[in-house]
Amino acid sequence: MLRGLGGDAAAWRGLLTEMGRHLRAYFNRRLYDGGADAEDLVQETLIAIHAKRATWDPAQPFTAWAYAVARYKLIDYLRRSGRRHSHVPLEDAGALFADEDAEEGATRSDLRRMLALLPDRQRRLIEDVKLTGLSVAEAGAKYGYSETAAKVAIHRSMKTLEAAAAAGEAGRED
Repeated sequence: MLRGLGGDAAAWRGLLTEMGRHLRAYFNRRLYDGGADAEDLVQETLIAIHAKRATWDPAQPFTAWAYAVARYKLIDYLRRSGRRHSHVPLEDAGALFADEDAEEGATRSDLRRMLALLPDRQRRLIEDVKLTGLSVAEAGAKYGYSETAAKVAIHRSMKTLEAAAAAGEAGRED
C-alpha cells in the first residue's frame, strides 16, 4: 500500500490483485448464493479502495481499513437487495486476510510485546475478550472477576496499553 501510494504502479497492481483474491473468499463465505454478486462486491470494494486510498492513515493497520471498506460494501449490498444479515462483526477482520505474511508476523510480535506489559490475569482477560471472542461475563468468570470488575479491568488494561503505545514502551528492548 505504501509503495502504491508512493507512485509504484506495479506495487499498486499487485496489492489490488492480492486484495481481489482475499475479497473473493471473504464475500463468498458471507453470501448465500455467492457467484456474480460476490464478484460485483469484489469489484466495488477494489474501486472504493482505489478511490479512497488517500483516506488511509499509514499509522493504522491497512488490513483493518480495507476490511472496513469491504464490510460496508457488504452491508450496502445486503440493504440494496432487501436482505437482512444478522450481523457482520467488526472483530472478524482477520478473516479477510487468512494467510500469514511478514507484516502479520510483525503485528503478532508487537501484540505479544504489548500484552506482556500487563499482569498475567489481565492479559489473559484481554486475550479472551478482544482476541478469542468470549463475552466479558464468560472471560470474567474464567478468571474470577464479576462482569462489572472484568469491564473495569479491561478498560484499565486498554488505557495502560494505549499509554504504553503512546510512550513507545512496547518498542523498547530491555
